[in-house]
Amino acid sequence: MKYYIFTILFMMISVGNAQGPLQFEGQVEAIQQKYDAVFYTSQKTMVFTGSSSIRVWQDVQERFPDHRVVNTGFGGSQASDLLYYIYDLIFRYHPKKVFIYEGDNDIAKGKKPKEVCTDLQQIIGGIHRNDSATKVVIIAVKPSIARWGLRRNYKRLNRKMERLAKSNPLVEYANVWDPMLNGSNVKQDIFLEDGLHMNNQGYEIWYDVLKPFVN
Repeated sequence: MKYYIFTILFMMISVGNAQGPLQFEGQVEAIQQKYDAVFYTSQKTMVFTGSSSIRVWQDVQERFPDHRVVNTGFGGSQASDLLYYIYDLIFRYHPKKVFIYEGDNDIAKGKKPKEVCTDLQQIIGGIHRNDSATKVVIIAVKPSIARWGLRRNYKRLNRKMERLAKSNPLVEYANVWDPMLNGSNVKQDIFLEDGLHMNNQGYEIWYDVLKPFVN
């Protein structure tokens, strides 16, 4: 019943922007089909969720073999979309820890850092109302070649997300921004041809940063 109430609540919050989240129904259903066949409700998991930088991290389970990892990333999403699908992508997998990567697309679509953090606060609040012991790790927005022109806004957002994490003992901030830089510029050899999504070298950096938060 509480899951149902949460779902209705977040749908009401997002109703003014419903067309946005609804475009992700196919991806969300595919994620459910992938995990429903192998997931047992008694298992505690770690959920990695957010936009395409999570979705295309194909070996995240292999990177952390001692944990039950569920990857519910959905490409093109913003924090408000994750809020809309919070039951389908987070609650249903009973996570002991949730890693969230959102904000990359939000800023690219013109949202202000404050708006993104408001959505993240609602997501974190929902997670803790669902299970007050769940830990949350906010992954900093990454720098990229394709969106380097937005770096000032991304850095402002990262500072706000870091402050948000410091205000809650169950929330941590994982800084992937700095290790992806070479001096004052973004590293050029850690991305695919689109200059936005990472190659294996990029995910190696993420693994090194996130490993202490996982373990």
